[in-house]
Amino acid sequence: MPIIPRWRSLLVALLVSILLLCGASAQSPTPIVVELFTSEGCSSCPPADNLLNTLDSTQPVPGAQLIVLSEHVDYWNHIGWTDPYSSRFFSDRQSNYSRRFDLNSVYTPQMVVDGAREFSGNDSELARKAVQKALEVQKITMHISRISVDSSHRFRAHVEAEALPEAGKQHEADVYLVIALNHAESQVLRGENGGRHLTHVAVVQGLTKIGKVEIRKKFAQEVNVNLDPKTDPADLRVIIFAQVPGQRQVLGAAVERTQ
Repeated sequence: MPIIPRWRSLLVALLVSILLLCGASAQSPTPIVVELFTSEGCSSCPPADNLLNTLDSTQPVPGAQLIVLSEHVDYWNHIGWTDPYSSRFFSDRQSNYSRRFDLNSVYTPQMVVDGAREFSGNDSELARKAVQKALEVQKITMHISRISVDSSHRFRAHVEAEALPEAGKQHEADVYLVIALNHAESQVLRGENGGRHLTHVAVVQGLTKIGKVEIRKKFAQEVNVNLDPKTDPADLRVIIFAQVPGQRQVLGAAVERTQ
């Protein structure tokens, strides 16, 4: 019967196609860390805040898992509005990036992708290009598990990172733990954004170096952090990332929600 081999070959082709599609969908996207240095006192920053939110919610680059961080600097606070999410720590982190990229000064809004490329935080096209370039870098696998927040607002989690590849150029990387608000907003009363209602995503509350990962040496650690009692434990995301010392290339990252 000549029709049987024909249908059999069609069935085999269909099964192969299904297997290929399943393999493609099973492949995990590559984590890419996107940092935005911003301020509620800067009139150019709200569009960048909106872009960061879009990157987080739509994940527009195929093959990439964009892990966004909103880091509010404090050097705009003197012109009439004190950003409630700002910290000198983030201003210092941005200054370190400024020296790393040989810039004459800091500015907002500034976006940094995987510690390797910086540009205006309002430029969606440069963001897309930077993310695509970051996909070319080999990443290590990192995990966050056993997340809990007790009644005293004590956060606990277990974090892991595989060893750096022996064939790579880097011998070690700093491991950072980040606690961030999923959502934050403000009614700005004064300053350049006076009268505006601003919303933010992944607002960093704490960014702490907790160790390092090395060649042939995996990283594993139980972490304990005291949260602000006013923080809603259900509105948090936890991020870990491994970055070459000197705020250079990010070599791996992971993110989880508390709820």
